[in-house]
Amino acid sequence: MKISVIGTGYVGLVTGTCFAETGNTVICVDIDEAKVAKLKSGQITIFEPGLELIFKRNLKEGRLHFTTSLKEAVDGSDVIFLALPTPPGEDGSADLSYVLNVAGEIGTLLNDYRVIVDKSTVPVGTADLVHKAIAANYNGAFDVVSNPEFLREGVAVDDFMKPDRVVVGCSSDRARQMMQELYQPFVRQGNPIIFMDERSAELTKYAANSFLAAKISFMNEIAQLCERLGADVDMVRLGMGSDERIGKRFLFPGIGYGGSCFPKDVKALVHSADKAGYDFKILKAVEAVNAIQKKSLMPKIQGHFGNLQGKHVAVWGLAFKPNTDDIREAPALELISELLQAGATVAAYDPEAMENVKRHAGLDIRFADNQYDALQDAHALIIATEWPEFRTPDFSRIRASLLEQVVFDGRNVFDLEAMRREGFTYYSIGRSDLKA
Repeated sequence: MKISVIGTGYVGLVTGTCFAETGNTVICVDIDEAKVAKLKSGQITIFEPGLELIFKRNLKEGRLHFTTSLKEAVDGSDVIFLALPTPPGEDGSADLSYVLNVAGEIGTLLNDYRVIVDKSTVPVGTADLVHKAIAANYNGAFDVVSNPEFLREGVAVDDFMKPDRVVVGCSSDRARQMMQELYQPFVRQGNPIIFMDERSAELTKYAANSFLAAKISFMNEIAQLCERLGADVDMVRLGMGSDERIGKRFLFPGIGYGGSCFPKDVKALVHSADKAGYDFKILKAVEAVNAIQKKSLMPKIQGHFGNLQGKHVAVWGLAFKPNTDDIREAPALELISELLQAGATVAAYDPEAMENVKRHAGLDIRFADNQYDALQDAHALIIATEWPEFRTPDFSRIRASLLEQVVFDGRNVFDLEAMRREGFTYYSIGRSDLKA
């Protein structure tokens, strides 16, 4: 099948590359000429494990193409995916201007039937708006489909190639047949393609992400209670997660969720509910809990040191989660800002996200060459992102580098007994503090 993907951000690049991997001819469009030139030359523009290999393979095989011309994409495709930004406004609503502007432009270029697919996360009713924007400039046959993405950063290639489910909202048999054919190679093991109406598909994405955000916030509140009652949140998590009705995933406490999806999608669903006249109390509480949890490590740090003026700390982890360079809404950055405001200085290390922090965050910190370099002359180590390489470090090197043997673990990376044996003063989330 001939496919075009409008937008080469995280979702667009993964979508286009993975469709090419199953033999489709894919044209990816972006207005950023420098970015398109990089992609054409084989330079991948995002970090995502496993993506670069299939990106380069499909570029070499001639199945994956990049252009700045929307006309080239519309003329050369059967299905047009819209993978455009939908940033949140001040009131939490999704900004649809990118999507609707491109939809209107597509309308001026169409000369035959096409399926236009909303791949971006968009509020309920967007398919209707996209249809209206296209129809304003084109009176021929076309269909608009809602096909929300469920990609987790760090495992997006696996999520796309082996999805738990594919959700498709459409009201046309012709569009349904084309989407069935397009996604069939990805569900050969029997996972479902779930067809529904467009509005239900649009809401499904927000409902799924908001529910996962609620699980995280619930567990963070349980962690707060554990600290006050002398319970161990890791034990509680294991006991809860063994119940198949609850499941093991998204029960890990920490210093809050971030990233490009959960914060934005919770806000958008709250806004949609308010607009519909419904007070979505649970989700408003989820937002409030997450805002508090992002600040939960700072009282522990201030409680230990008192005045932070003149203190120097090392921070391991800047991305909002491991295996990505995404720093959007990253709890680490909020924590670092608080530390700087309190008079501390910071040296930080992250395997992938440091360049993004340098370009976008504007924080006056030192960026270390490796995780141990960050420790030099630091009074404490703070862990803000649970990268795998942080889990089994050389504790003797940590002891030798730190001025004080203090670790603040915002992701419960280390085992309590191990930290007791190693002789650290150790603070974590929802567990007993250890005093050396």
